[in-house]
Amino acid sequence: MRKLYFLLPGTDGKFACGGLWAELKTFNLAQDICSAEVVTYRQREKDKLFLDDLLQTKNLDDVIFVISWGFDIAKLAPKLQKYNVVYHAHSAGYNFSLPSSIPIITVSRNTMGYWGQKSPNNLIYYLPNQIADEFTNLHLERDIDVLVQARKSSEYLIKQLIPALKQKCKVFVVDSYIEDLPGLFNRAKIYLYDSAEYWAQQGVSEGFGLQPMEALACGCQVFSSVNGGLSDYLDPGFNCYKIAGYSLEYDVQRILKTLSSPVSLTLPSEILTEYRTENIIKRFRVILSDINEFFDHKNHYSANIQDLTQLRLTKLFIQRVYGKLKQKYSSRQ
Repeated sequence: MRKLYFLLPGTDGKFACGGLWAELKTFNLAQDICSAEVVTYRQREKDKLFLDDLLQTKNLDDVIFVISWGFDIAKLAPKLQKYNVVYHAHSAGYNFSLPSSIPIITVSRNTMGYWGQKSPNNLIYYLPNQIADEFTNLHLERDIDVLVQARKSSEYLIKQLIPALKQKCKVFVVDSYIEDLPGLFNRAKIYLYDSAEYWAQQGVSEGFGLQPMEALACGCQVFSSVNGGLSDYLDPGFNCYKIAGYSLEYDVQRILKTLSSPVSLTLPSEILTEYRTENIIKRFRVILSDINEFFDHKNHYSANIQDLTQLRLTKLFIQRVYGKLKQKYSSRQ
């Protein structure tokens, strides 16, 4: 297999976020399958290759560049157009297009559906993010009634729901980095997550929504929004509850009822299995084999399927209208 170069703007400081950690997890998993290395392109870092230096290399036929940083793809894809490139798609909605020469690996079925419509001529694959094995239910005594992380939470959650709940039960709000997140999830009875407002402001989708799944894996009851990638696995009424349901009073009523109920909504183990390391590596191996075969083919053949451009859509619309008018006229003869 070709070597993989995972392109990242940087791996620390201002680039530290959930998307970076998810991409580095994927990089680590890739190393179990083939040779892989991180390459930065915005800031130079010790012991890491820098993209502009790497592109001075004469022969890069036997490598694949993996691009993932959504806001940079519109510039990176043209820069790397003569090389083998794969787009690892997390969020959707960045409003750029990709040539059919770039296969797309999506982290959620929601994102896969987006690219399936937007780029029907690209190879598209589904590789979910990994849920680490330490996220599991330890069946401990839970001393936190309601847990919420401030980051990405809606104004309604922070300014209305949390203050109302604090009058009724024990609420713990996290506003900084937590070293032992599995341990914290194992202490909480209910986890609240409401990211729809945050992603609407960003103009892109929730790519995966890792933390509600991690919380469910640890035995928490979850009240969550179901936007974007969250809709892949969340099933309100069956494994979670939909948050921000009509009114503040109704949310408080449902949360307090859940705290006192002996019935728990859980995520079935077969669903979690899909996101565990063993399955991810198995899927990743098949996907990389497929993509390597595609790049072998691309070396000898050119793309010859028409792209679904705006011009082509306009042409198809005119053809359809003309066909209907012709049929209507012919029926009157």
